Amino acid sequence: MRAWIVGRQVTGAASLKVRAERLVGDEVDSVEARGKHLLIRFAGGLTLHTHMRMTGSWHVYRTGAKWQKPKHLARVVLEFGDRVAVCFSAPVIELLPTKTEWAHPVLAGLGPDILKPPVNIEEVRRRAAEQPPDVPIGDLLLDQQVVAGIGNIWRNETLFNCGVHPGAAHTDVDIEELVRTASRLMHAHARLGVVYRPRVYNRAGRPCPRCQARIESARMGRHARTAYWCPRCQPLL
Repeated sequence: MRAWIVGRQVTGAASLKVRAERLVGDEVDSVEARGKHLLIRFAGGLTLHTHMRMTGSWHVYRTGAKWQKPKHLARVVLEFGDRVAVCFSAPVIELLPTKTEWAHPVLAGLGPDILKPPVNIEEVRRRAAEQPPDVPIGDLLLDQQVVAGIGNIWRNETLFNCGVHPGAAHTDVDIEELVRTASRLMHAHARLGVVYRPRVYNRAGRPCPRCQARIESARMGRHARTAYWCPRCQPLL
Protein backbone atom coordinates (compact mmCIF):
# COMPACT_ATOMS: atom_id res chain seq x y z
CA MET A 1 0.00 0.00 0.00
CA ARG A 2 2.82 2.42 0.85
CA ALA A 3 4.60 1.81 -2.43
CA TRP A 4 1.33 2.12 -4.33
CA ILE A 5 -0.31 5.25 -2.90
CA VAL A 6 1.95 7.27 -0.54
CA GLY A 7 2.67 10.69 -2.02
CA ARG A 8 -0.15 10.40 -4.56
CA GLN A 9 -3.18 12.64 -4.87
CA VAL A 10 -6.70 11.23 -4.66
CA THR A 11 -8.50 11.83 -7.96
CA GLY A 12 -11.71 10.01 -7.05
CA ALA A 13 -13.23 8.43 -3.97
CA ALA A 14 -16.41 6.53 -3.14
CA SER A 15 -17.85 4.76 -0.12
CA LEU A 16 -21.24 3.96 1.35
CA LYS A 17 -19.72 3.95 4.84
CA VAL A 18 -17.95 7.33 5.06
CA ARG A 19 -17.86 10.64 3.19
CA ALA A 20 -14.92 9.56 1.07
CA GLU A 21 -15.44 12.44 -1.37
CA ARG A 22 -13.79 14.67 1.26
CA LEU A 23 -10.49 13.04 0.31
CA VAL A 24 -10.54 14.06 -3.36
CA GLY A 25 -7.63 16.40 -4.05
CA ASP A 26 -5.85 15.37 -0.86
CA GLU A 27 -2.49 13.57 -0.81
CA VAL A 28 -1.64 10.37 1.03
CA ASP A 29 0.92 11.15 3.70
CA SER A 30 1.48 7.70 5.21
CA VAL A 31 0.09 4.18 5.56
CA GLU A 32 0.48 2.30 8.84
CA ALA A 33 -0.64 -1.18 9.85
CA ARG A 34 -1.37 -1.78 13.53
CA GLY A 35 -2.50 -5.36 14.02
CA LYS A 36 -5.50 -5.78 11.73
CA HIS A 37 -6.07 -2.03 11.66
CA LEU A 38 -4.91 -0.01 8.67
CA LEU A 39 -4.42 3.74 8.97
CA ILE A 40 -4.16 5.80 5.78
CA ARG A 41 -3.20 9.36 6.75
CA PHE A 42 -3.74 12.32 4.45
CA ALA A 43 -1.84 15.60 4.28
CA GLY A 44 -5.07 17.52 4.89
CA GLY A 45 -5.39 16.13 8.43
CA LEU A 46 -7.73 13.17 8.02
CA THR A 47 -7.08 9.48 8.65
CA LEU A 48 -9.00 6.66 6.99
CA HIS A 49 -9.18 3.87 9.56
CA THR A 50 -10.20 0.37 8.49
CA HIS A 51 -10.25 -2.79 10.57
CA MET A 52 -9.95 -6.04 8.65
CA ARG A 53 -11.14 -8.56 11.28
CA MET A 54 -11.65 -11.90 9.51
CA THR A 55 -13.19 -10.69 6.25
CA GLY A 56 -11.59 -7.41 5.17
CA SER A 57 -8.76 -6.81 2.71
CA TRP A 58 -7.24 -4.03 0.65
CA HIS A 59 -6.41 -4.61 -3.02
CA VAL A 60 -4.52 -2.38 -5.44
CA TYR A 61 -5.02 -2.39 -9.22
CA ARG A 62 -4.07 -0.49 -12.32
CA THR A 63 -7.01 1.59 -13.47
CA GLY A 64 -9.21 -0.53 -15.72
CA ALA A 65 -7.84 -3.86 -14.49
CA LYS A 66 -10.30 -6.56 -13.42
CA TRP A 67 -10.90 -6.73 -9.67
CA GLN A 68 -10.38 -10.06 -7.95
CA LYS A 69 -13.53 -9.63 -5.85
CA PRO A 70 -17.09 -8.57 -6.75
CA LYS A 71 -17.76 -4.84 -6.84
CA HIS A 72 -20.66 -5.15 -4.39
CA LEU A 73 -18.12 -6.11 -1.70
CA ALA A 74 -16.16 -2.87 -2.15
CA ARG A 75 -16.50 -0.66 0.92
CA VAL A 76 -14.05 2.08 -0.07
CA VAL A 77 -12.62 2.93 -3.50
CA LEU A 78 -9.74 5.42 -3.76
CA GLU A 79 -8.57 6.44 -7.23
CA PHE A 80 -5.13 7.87 -7.96
CA GLY A 81 -5.11 8.56 -11.68
CA ASP A 82 -3.58 5.41 -13.16
CA ARG A 83 -4.19 3.25 -10.10
CA VAL A 84 -6.87 2.41 -7.57
CA ALA A 85 -7.00 1.04 -4.02
CA VAL A 86 -10.10 -0.91 -3.00
CA CYS A 87 -11.14 -2.02 0.48
CA PHE A 88 -13.32 -5.12 0.40
CA SER A 89 -15.61 -6.33 3.19
CA ALA A 90 -13.95 -4.50 6.09
CA PRO A 91 -16.39 -4.39 9.04
CA VAL A 92 -14.99 -1.12 10.42
CA ILE A 93 -14.46 1.97 8.26
CA GLU A 94 -14.22 5.50 9.60
CA LEU A 95 -12.72 8.88 8.84
CA LEU A 96 -11.21 10.65 11.83
CA PRO A 97 -8.99 13.65 12.46
CA THR A 98 -5.38 12.52 12.49
CA LYS A 99 -4.64 14.67 15.54
CA THR A 100 -7.19 12.73 17.64
CA GLU A 101 -5.96 9.22 16.78
CA TRP A 102 -4.30 8.98 20.16
CA ALA A 103 -7.70 9.23 21.86
CA HIS A 104 -9.48 6.61 19.73
CA PRO A 105 -11.13 4.09 22.11
CA VAL A 106 -9.66 1.08 20.26
CA LEU A 107 -6.45 2.35 18.71
CA ALA A 108 -5.26 3.96 21.93
CA GLY A 109 -5.33 0.64 23.76
CA LEU A 110 -3.51 -1.52 21.21
CA GLY A 111 -0.39 -3.32 22.36
CA PRO A 112 2.89 -3.40 20.40
CA ASP A 113 2.47 -4.60 16.81
CA ILE A 114 3.84 -8.11 16.31
CA LEU A 115 5.08 -7.20 12.80
CA LYS A 116 6.72 -3.88 13.66
CA PRO A 117 10.37 -4.61 14.48
CA PRO A 118 11.73 -4.62 17.00
CA VAL A 119 8.76 -5.82 19.06
CA ASN A 120 8.69 -4.01 22.39
CA ILE A 121 8.95 -7.08 24.60
CA GLU A 122 9.06 -5.10 27.83
CA GLU A 123 5.80 -3.36 26.98
CA VAL A 124 4.21 -6.72 26.16
CA ARG A 125 5.41 -8.03 29.52
CA ARG A 126 3.99 -5.00 31.31
CA ARG A 127 0.59 -5.39 29.67
CA ALA A 128 0.56 -9.15 30.30
CA ALA A 129 1.33 -8.55 33.98
CA GLU A 130 -1.86 -6.49 34.26
CA GLN A 131 -3.95 -9.54 33.37
CA PRO A 132 -5.26 -11.96 36.05
CA PRO A 133 -2.71 -14.76 36.63
CA ASP A 134 -5.18 -17.48 35.64
CA VAL A 135 -5.72 -16.12 32.11
CA PRO A 136 -4.56 -18.89 29.75
CA ILE A 137 -1.71 -18.09 27.41
CA GLY A 138 -3.85 -19.04 24.42
CA ASP A 139 -6.23 -16.25 25.37
CA LEU A 140 -3.50 -13.75 26.14
CA LEU A 141 -1.92 -14.09 22.69
CA LEU A 142 -5.24 -13.09 21.10
CA ASP A 143 -5.64 -10.02 23.33
CA GLN A 144 -4.88 -7.09 21.02
CA GLN A 145 -4.34 -4.84 24.05
CA VAL A 146 -1.39 -7.00 25.07
CA VAL A 147 0.17 -7.56 21.65
CA ALA A 148 -1.49 -6.55 18.39
CA GLY A 149 -1.67 -8.68 15.27
CA ILE A 150 -1.66 -12.30 16.39
CA GLY A 151 -4.74 -14.12 15.10
CA ASN A 152 -5.99 -17.62 15.76
CA ILE A 153 -3.81 -19.38 13.18
CA TRP A 154 -0.58 -17.88 14.46
CA ARG A 155 -1.32 -18.27 18.16
CA ASN A 156 -1.85 -22.01 17.59
CA GLU A 157 1.24 -22.39 15.41
CA THR A 158 3.33 -20.36 17.86
CA LEU A 159 2.24 -22.43 20.85
CA PHE A 160 3.01 -25.65 18.96
CA ASN A 161 6.45 -24.43 17.95
CA CYS A 162 7.21 -23.55 21.58
CA GLY A 163 5.69 -26.72 23.04
CA VAL A 164 3.19 -24.77 25.17
CA HIS A 165 -0.38 -25.90 25.87
CA PRO A 166 -2.95 -23.17 25.03
CA GLY A 167 -4.60 -23.67 28.42
CA ALA A 168 -1.44 -23.01 30.45
CA ALA A 169 -1.57 -19.99 32.76
CA HIS A 170 0.28 -17.10 31.15
CA THR A 171 2.34 -16.61 34.31
CA ASP A 172 3.82 -20.10 33.89
CA VAL A 173 5.30 -19.61 30.42
CA ASP A 174 8.03 -17.57 28.74
CA ILE A 175 6.16 -14.64 27.15
CA GLU A 176 9.28 -13.38 25.41
CA GLU A 177 9.91 -16.69 23.63
CA LEU A 178 6.32 -16.88 22.45
CA VAL A 179 6.18 -13.30 21.17
CA ARG A 180 9.51 -13.58 19.37
CA THR A 181 8.44 -16.90 17.82
CA ALA A 182 5.14 -15.43 16.63
CA SER A 183 6.97 -12.47 15.12
CA ARG A 184 9.48 -14.73 13.37
CA LEU A 185 6.82 -17.05 11.94
CA MET A 186 4.62 -14.22 10.72
CA HIS A 187 7.52 -12.28 9.17
CA ALA A 188 8.72 -15.42 7.38
CA HIS A 189 5.25 -16.10 6.01
CA ALA A 190 4.86 -12.48 4.85
CA ARG A 191 8.21 -12.62 3.03
CA LEU A 192 7.43 -15.92 1.31
CA GLY A 193 4.04 -14.75 0.08
CA VAL A 194 2.78 -18.33 -0.26
CA VAL A 195 -0.08 -20.29 1.27
CA TYR A 196 0.94 -21.45 4.73
CA ARG A 197 0.42 -25.10 5.61
CA PRO A 198 -0.42 -25.19 9.33
CA ARG A 199 1.11 -27.85 11.54
CA VAL A 200 -1.73 -27.97 14.07
CA TYR A 201 -4.30 -25.29 13.17
CA ASN A 202 -7.51 -26.81 11.79
CA ARG A 203 -6.00 -30.31 11.93
CA ALA A 204 -7.98 -31.84 14.82
CA GLY A 205 -7.86 -35.63 14.76
CA ARG A 206 -4.94 -35.75 12.36
CA PRO A 207 -1.44 -36.90 13.31
CA CYS A 208 1.03 -34.47 14.83
CA PRO A 209 3.84 -33.74 12.34
CA ARG A 210 6.38 -34.35 15.12
CA CYS A 211 5.18 -37.36 17.11
CA GLN A 212 2.11 -38.68 15.27
CA ALA A 213 -0.19 -38.27 18.28
CA ARG A 214 -3.72 -37.12 17.40
CA ILE A 215 -4.11 -33.34 17.43
CA GLU A 216 -6.82 -32.17 19.82
CA SER A 217 -9.04 -29.09 19.72
CA ALA A 218 -11.49 -27.19 21.91
CA ARG A 219 -13.04 -23.78 22.25
CA MET A 220 -11.47 -22.06 25.21
CA GLY A 221 -11.00 -18.71 26.91
CA ARG A 222 -13.04 -15.53 26.84
CA HIS A 223 -12.63 -15.28 23.07
CA ALA A 224 -14.15 -18.78 22.62
CA ARG A 225 -11.83 -19.36 19.67
CA THR A 226 -10.87 -22.92 18.77
CA ALA A 227 -7.45 -23.94 20.01
CA TYR A 228 -5.49 -26.83 18.48
CA TRP A 229 -2.62 -28.67 20.16
CA CYS A 230 -0.70 -31.91 20.34
CA PRO A 231 -1.28 -33.55 23.75
CA ARG A 232 2.17 -35.14 23.68
CA CYS A 233 4.25 -32.19 22.38
CA GLN A 234 2.26 -29.60 24.35
CA PRO A 235 1.38 -31.20 27.69
CA LEU A 236 -0.60 -29.19 30.22
CA LEU A 237 1.77 -29.22 33.18
